[in-house]
Amino acid sequence: MKNTMRLFWTMLKIGLFTFGGGYAMIALLENELVEKKRWMEQEEFVNMVAIAESTPGPIAINIATYVGYKTGKLPGALLATLGVCIPSFSIIYVISLFFDRFLAIGWVAAAFRGIQVCVIFLILSAGIKMLIKLKKTPFSMTVMALTICAMLAIDLFAINFSSIFLILISGALGLTVYAIGRLREGRGRE
Repeated sequence: MKNTMRLFWTMLKIGLFTFGGGYAMIALLENELVEKKRWMEQEEFVNMVAIAESTPGPIAINIATYVGYKTGKLPGALLATLGVCIPSFSIIYVISLFFDRFLAIGWVAAAFRGIQVCVIFLILSAGIKMLIKLKKTPFSMTVMALTICAMLAIDLFAINFSSIFLILISGALGLTVYAIGRLREGRGRE
């Protein structure tokens, strides 16, 4: 129960002090879960982020649920998810009560412009850390290069294409390479 409550407070802290959504949380989550608490290894964290991104729902909630379940089974999953959600829900609820008046305040608008810049940095920082720690195999580098080219082409030509399809295509490529490897293993044994 003590570990489950530590998990709850960790996720509450992450939810409270991270602005910009799930992607902005990735750097803080990595710091807390991998480096400080050592609840998982770096490779597992990278895999968890990939799974959380490719499953329905907000990435931060998916990550919290995964870590909670891994650490404390069902009670851990529930408390971790609740912990990461409470701050956002509370803040958004209060803002919604005064939304029009809230945005009309000059210093609030200025603060949000500053936060936007910070969020971009947090997302970029998390991406660079994951890229540095990525196993640099010919397959992973090829998929990364193709994905970057596809994303640039989609943006440059203003093509309406969901990034979900890029995730699904990359997953299908990974499964294909895995299946080919298994077939080669089977033939090598014969």
